[in-house]
Amino acid sequence: MPRKDDETKAGIAAGLDRALFTAGGVVSLWLAYLTLQEGIQPGWPMLLVVVFWAMVTYLVLPRIHRILTRIYVPDYFIGRTRTADGLLGDPVNLAMLGEAEHIHAAMRAAGWSLADELSFSTGWRIVVSSLTRRTYRTAPVSPLFLFQRRQDFAYQQEVAGNPNQRHHVRFWRCPDDWLLPGGTRVDWLAAGTYDRSVGLSLFTFQITHKIAADVDAERDHIVESLRLVDPAVRLRVIEGFGAGYHSRNGGGDLIRTDGDLPIVDLGGMASAQAGTPALPPTPRATPPLQVLFALGVTAIRGLVYLLLACFAFWGASPALVAEVDAELAPLLPVVGIGLAALAAIDLGLGAFLFTRHNWARMTLCCLSLANAAIVFVSRTMTNDHGRLGGDLAGLGLSVLVLLALSSEAAREYTHPRPRPGFSRRSARPRQLGRGRDDQYSEPGEPPTTPADAEQAVLRRRRDG
Repeated sequence: MPRKDDETKAGIAAGLDRALFTAGGVVSLWLAYLTLQEGIQPGWPMLLVVVFWAMVTYLVLPRIHRILTRIYVPDYFIGRTRTADGLLGDPVNLAMLGEAEHIHAAMRAAGWSLADELSFSTGWRIVVSSLTRRTYRTAPVSPLFLFQRRQDFAYQQEVAGNPNQRHHVRFWRCPDDWLLPGGTRVDWLAAGTYDRSVGLSLFTFQITHKIAADVDAERDHIVESLRLVDPAVRLRVIEGFGAGYHSRNGGGDLIRTDGDLPIVDLGGMASAQAGTPALPPTPRATPPLQVLFALGVTAIRGLVYLLLACFAFWGASPALVAEVDAELAPLLPVVGIGLAALAAIDLGLGAFLFTRHNWARMTLCCLSLANAAIVFVSRTMTNDHGRLGGDLAGLGLSVLVLLALSSEAAREYTHPRPRPGFSRRSARPRQLGRGRDDQYSEPGEPPTTPADAEQAVLRRRRDG
């Protein structure tokens, strides 16, 4: 019986989460409309354009895509990753056998750099590096999702010290006992693409990296760079795994591929056995940016309430108290108590949110939605259509908090799903079948020099 009650509560919480997620999209669209309708003032046109673009591209369109793709994008493995906005992302074009330390050892030995985790500081650094064309060898990559979670780690190779152009590949650990379509068992899946420039996303108009269409050339570059490291690397290819297609990724970039899936076995690499640095340091479990933003807004609002409560209790400004009507003066303590209660609610919910309590996150979402509803009713009943500022400032903060805390990153932070298991089966070397002779050689016959590998990539791009 308790188990059934837990399932019922979980179902109610999931339904409320979906409702809050959808409500966030609706109120963000309304906020963008109000900004466009009421924000035009002398001297503001260019600023309005920037504000409206930022709202639409980073708030409204991503949430609309998330709502729609939940309906029509399959939620099972189809050989494609998904973006944070729910759109189909880069194709899965590489599989690996081996432990994590084998991959880290092989990639580092092959000249790849482990990408930094995406955060406010690393995100700002890559923006500055892209604008100034300054090298950033460990620049972060945007999150893509497979198995309903973001990549475990990513590697990249910067081209000519230009952060706008780079080879990069993301890795996901496969769930324990999970099989590829067709029954093949692998330990890791990867998606490798080549960033050719920086531009605007076709679907959200966000600033993003644009990838080269020939993703097979990048796949071959990764494989060949690994095989240069150690002749013990084994390889086989599942031909037609993804059935060659022409499509677009989440940024709207064209994709061309033959659909073949190389499986690279790194289990017997001599470099890993020789003690090449294995796993990178485990990142600290810090709240995601969405949660940090909501915590900041909640803390500031709570402190403002507390400061106003102090004014009400002790009359910090005698002139202010003198101007209060004699009949209203006795109500100041009551107002102070109310403001103190609001401060306690905000600061308390912020503390519980920081300690990963899901009910605190959902309560803050509901309060933000309630505030947006109050503004809507007030503006509707009074026919008040003021300029930018006033109630729109409070509405904007409420909408941003609702969007931040109803996001999947915030939900994962306060109510994390258990990560799929991973067995150590990859520690045992496997005998793989012969690969495609026209593209890859047998173990012991890798390309002899880096120049050979680069020439192979260039030939494939030319023949593409």
